[in-house]
Amino acid sequence: MPETPFPSTATSDPLRILITGSAGFVGSHLVERFLNEGHTVIGVDNYISGQVSNTDLFRDHPRFTFIEADVSHGIPYTGEKLDWVMHFASPASPPHYQQFPVETLMVGAQGTQNGLELAHAHGAGFFLASTSEVYGDPHVHPQPETYWGNVNPIGVRSCYDEAKRYAEAITMAYHRSRGVNTRIIRIFNTYGPRMRPDDGRVITNFVHQALRGEPLTVYGDGSQTRSFQYIDDLVEGISRLMMVKHHEPVNLGNPQEITMLQLANIVKEIARSESVIINKDMPLDDPIRRKPDISIANSILCFIPSIKIENALRKIMVISDE
Repeated sequence: MPETPFPSTATSDPLRILITGSAGFVGSHLVERFLNEGHTVIGVDNYISGQVSNTDLFRDHPRFTFIEADVSHGIPYTGEKLDWVMHFASPASPPHYQQFPVETLMVGAQGTQNGLELAHAHGAGFFLASTSEVYGDPHVHPQPETYWGNVNPIGVRSCYDEAKRYAEAITMAYHRSRGVNTRIIRIFNTYGPRMRPDDGRVITNFVHQALRGEPLTVYGDGSQTRSFQYIDDLVEGISRLMMVKHHEPVNLGNPQEITMLQLANIVKEIARSESVIINKDMPLDDPIRRKPDISIANSILCFIPSIKIENALRKIMVISDE
């Protein structure tokens, strides 16, 4: 299904926005959104988990510039004054960040500080992509932003969890001590086009397994839950948060909670797949329940996810099958 990412539908004064992780799943959708709105975008990525094909979508756009760089070592931008620095660089799926644990910690620590320094130098806003993983395996359900979490600081997932927790801390420190205009989002499970085929997260796994007629791998007994939001809902929430003054973390997710066994059966039905479901041992530190409390996002952004998982999965499966 061909994509047409360049229609001009500007809805605000043109901005100059630098996005780290621009070749990643979420980053590439932000590039598309902002170019469509008439903004100028500078993308930065080192392709540890991003895809060259995502950069190629926009490479010929007159308002898009790409810098290949590891933001942990610095952001080599010397252009015109920026309005926003948006830090979305990081491996985000367990197979990827467990493959690159040091790099994941570095991009959450030094990469975040380099982004904050750049924003401070330009008098720009700084937007941090954090994660629901800061809640760990939660004892509070659903998870509000006031919950401090239950994270294993030395476990196999800690390179990602603790990197994001530190990133939030240094972002708030730059806001409080240096006046940087910051935003922080905690992203709950998000899916959609442009995810890597080897992403390793559950929706990607189930879709590709079902379309190939392979067994669907369910960990544990399948009773663990997640709350899935489609990428378009997430991008809409991000865009709205840029327009309001709120500096503390905001959950962005879909509070519709389903079990992994329910999800497997939904995927099978939509794919018309005869794949069997098999069970494997639970991964270490895998959360049992995950559901966002989006009261703050609803209150300050009028954020209500609108895309049903069944409709989104049909769209993804058409794209995946082509």
